[in-house]
Amino acid sequence: MLFRATRGNMLFNQTPSDEEIMDPSTSEMVEKNVFVVFFSGEQARTKILKICEAFGANCYPVPEDITKQRQLTREVLSRLSDLEATLDAGSRHRNNALNAVGYSLTKWMTTVRREKAVYDTLNMLNFDVTKKCLVGEGWCPTFAKTQIHEVLQRATSDSNSQVGVIFHVMHAVESPPTYFRTNKLTNAFQEIIDAYGVARYQEANPAVYSVVTYPFLFAVMFGDWGHGLCLLLGALYLLARERKLSKQKLGSFMEMLFGGRYVILLMALFSIYCGLIYNEFFSVPFHIFGGSAYKCRDTTCSDAYTAGLVKYRDPYPFGVDPSWRGSRSELPYLNSLKMKMSILLGIAQMNLGLILSFFNARFFGSSLDIRFVLVVFLSSHAPVSKTTGMTYVFVMCHQILLLLLAFIAVPWMLFPKPFALRKIHMERFQGRTYGLLGTSEVDLDVEPDSARSHQEEEFNFSEIFVHQLIHSIEFVLGSVSNTASYLRLWALSLAHSELSTVFYEKVLLLAWGYENILIRLIGVVVFAFATAFILLMMETLSAFLHALRLHWVEFMGKFFHGDGYKFKPFSFTLISDDDE
Repeated sequence: MLFRATRGNMLFNQTPSDEEIMDPSTSEMVEKNVFVVFFSGEQARTKILKICEAFGANCYPVPEDITKQRQLTREVLSRLSDLEATLDAGSRHRNNALNAVGYSLTKWMTTVRREKAVYDTLNMLNFDVTKKCLVGEGWCPTFAKTQIHEVLQRATSDSNSQVGVIFHVMHAVESPPTYFRTNKLTNAFQEIIDAYGVARYQEANPAVYSVVTYPFLFAVMFGDWGHGLCLLLGALYLLARERKLSKQKLGSFMEMLFGGRYVILLMALFSIYCGLIYNEFFSVPFHIFGGSAYKCRDTTCSDAYTAGLVKYRDPYPFGVDPSWRGSRSELPYLNSLKMKMSILLGIAQMNLGLILSFFNARFFGSSLDIRFVLVVFLSSHAPVSKTTGMTYVFVMCHQILLLLLAFIAVPWMLFPKPFALRKIHMERFQGRTYGLLGTSEVDLDVEPDSARSHQEEEFNFSEIFVHQLIHSIEFVLGSVSNTASYLRLWALSLAHSELSTVFYEKVLLLAWGYENILIRLIGVVVFAFATAFILLMMETLSAFLHALRLHWVEFMGKFFHGDGYKFKPFSFTLISDDDE
């Protein structure tokens, strides 16, 4: 454009800038080209300025005198130097200020969050009529009433308040929140129970019993004292670094492990105990508590380990006899042992749930539930001995009696309670039926929770009967299905044992049979990885989840309502970084 406008009577040179330059009008970083134009005459000057203005170029005059040009260059360089010094000083000052703020920022943020939490709580209070004091209602543990009263009196004294503190207990209509005092050991078990549901106020707390039953049922499925020792080492590591890890910000997986460190500890101890009963150390039996109760029947089988053995002395003092290992009857024997043990453990835990249900009903004064609902629907299969005829007859009669009681229990649970509730309702409201007056002065918009609303309630017998029918069916079916559900103890215990045997015999022993050191090393590495990732991680998680299911459904389903809500007191320690 300049060439055409001046008919070629000019000299033009340009170069792009090395760096992007911030546009002062838009504060954006843009690319710039620096150019210089030499021309002759005022008319050319006018055309060039108009073209540059049309293209948005910034024009800077250059003196014709060489001396003035050098002076102008020195002034520009001086100004640039001053600006750079000013910018450097500003950057240093900004960095120093930010560093100083950085040391106190966390403290300030914590203070702000606490202040906001205090004001948020104060906003829940109401002014009294005189506007001179605040009135609030809240929940507190019974054991903390004296302490709260003393703190309020001390706060009144320290603040020189003219109005004294009035603290007294009120009777609320709604159900209070649930609060259990826990420690490091019991807190993780309480969290497991609360994940299913928070206990109703004054309801029996399953966490008290789960501290023992949960790791024990886990160990029944995970019984191997070698694997138990590995879990114990992991738990002891978490406990040894407890103080240090509690102050660090951990990842989600590590935080979960650290929170359940005492659960892992108990699971490890019970696994060692059950492993000693099963006599399995990475699937290998040991003569820990003495020699075997079996030996070879004659000299022809002196080297036999799996056949031709007879019992010659008292049974092995503790756990499974090591001679069962590798015998032809090993699997049928362990199957029978673990299956019967699983059923017995299941019946014991479900009966514990029914006993807790009885105490719940007695505490809340529900006599109907005690008389017509708490019926134990468990028929045990006693072992039958074919050698003693009288014992066989007695056992059969006992089983028939239990079966008859089970059939009687079904209608006993179904029919009496709805009719008893109907009778109680009729006795309560007999002679109290009133109608509304047909005048305009009567307020027909009755509040749903008012006394009049409760007085006009009708007893829906069909709804109560259907509800009891569903409850009876669930109870009967659950008594059978829940008992069968405990067979998972047998299945997982057998699977864990067989997997350990496969890894030991088909990996470690197979590799050890070769003379090549490299093959042996590979066998050891494969065995170690299979034990760590499959048996110690996947099997641990599997047994953990199955034990969780047995507690949530089979055990807690017998007595636990779980429809309460947690007590959440005001506490600075409970304020998280995400709370606003």
